[in-house]
Amino acid sequence: MPGNSALTEREIDSFKDSIMDNYRSAGRRFPWRESRDPYEIMVSEFMLQQTQTERVIPKYEAWLNRFPDIASVAEAGLAEVLSLWVGLGYNRRARYLRETCVALRDSHRSRIPDDPETLVLLPGIGPYTAAAITTFAYGRANAFIETNIRSVYLHFFFQGKKNVTDKEILELVRETLDRSNPREWYYALMDYGAELKRKFGNPNRSASGYARQAAFKGSNREARGAIIRYLGSASPASPQEIAKAESIETDRIRRALEGLVKEGLIAERGGRYGLP
Repeated sequence: MPGNSALTEREIDSFKDSIMDNYRSAGRRFPWRESRDPYEIMVSEFMLQQTQTERVIPKYEAWLNRFPDIASVAEAGLAEVLSLWVGLGYNRRARYLRETCVALRDSHRSRIPDDPETLVLLPGIGPYTAAAITTFAYGRANAFIETNIRSVYLHFFFQGKKNVTDKEILELVRETLDRSNPREWYYALMDYGAELKRKFGNPNRSASGYARQAAFKGSNREARGAIIRYLGSASPASPQEIAKAESIETDRIRRALEGLVKEGLIAERGGRYGLP
C-alpha cells in the first residue's frame, strides 16, 4: 500500500507502460510543448494556472508575438500587460509575471534560473510553478503535482480511499518518476489525467484538499475580469459606467474595484478608475 511499502518493480513498469502507451497514441500537442525556451515555458506556466488549456493557446501566441522575451515584458507598462491578459482571469498573475521579468532582468541578467529554490523567490512563482518550469525548460527531475497528475495517481493507487493527501501522492510521484526524460513523462501524466476526467469525472474529489471552484457567473472573479476588460479599451470610468457597460450590478463592481485598487491593478483618480 502506498505510504506503507514501496511499489514493486513490476508494478512501476506496468504503470509506466499504461501512461506512455496512452501518450504515444493520444498525446496532446500544445505550442509550449514544442519549445525549449525557458522564457516561453515560464509564460505558459503562469497562464495555465487555474485556466483551461484551450483558452490559453491564443493568449499565449498573442503574448509571445508582442513580448518575445523577458526584456520586452520588463519594459512594458502594467496597463499593456493587463490588456493582453484579458480573458485568462486571475489578473494578478499578469502583474506577477511582469514583476518577475523585471527581477530577472535586473538581478539574473534576463536568464531564468535552473533551480526551483531560486525561482520560487520570484513574484507569483510557487513550488509547483518553480518545479514545472525547471523540469520542462531544463530537464530537472523534480517531483510535483497538479490537478491532472493528482488524478492519475488517485485512479491507479488510491481507488476507494478518501482524504488522500498530496504527501501520500508525492511519495509515488518520486518513486515512479522517469528521471531520464521527466519532461515527456509529465506531459504523458497530464494527458492521461485529462482523459480520465473526460471519461470518469474528477478523481480529485478523493483528495483531502479538494475544493470545488465556485461558479464564475455572479462571482467577484466575473466582476474583476469585466472591469479589466472594459478599462483595457476605454478611458477612465466611474463604477456606474462600468456596471452599465458590463451589465453587472454597481455594488459588485464597487467591491471588485476596491480589491483591484489595493492590488495595484487599477488606479483611482477623482472617483474614476483606469489601468495604471
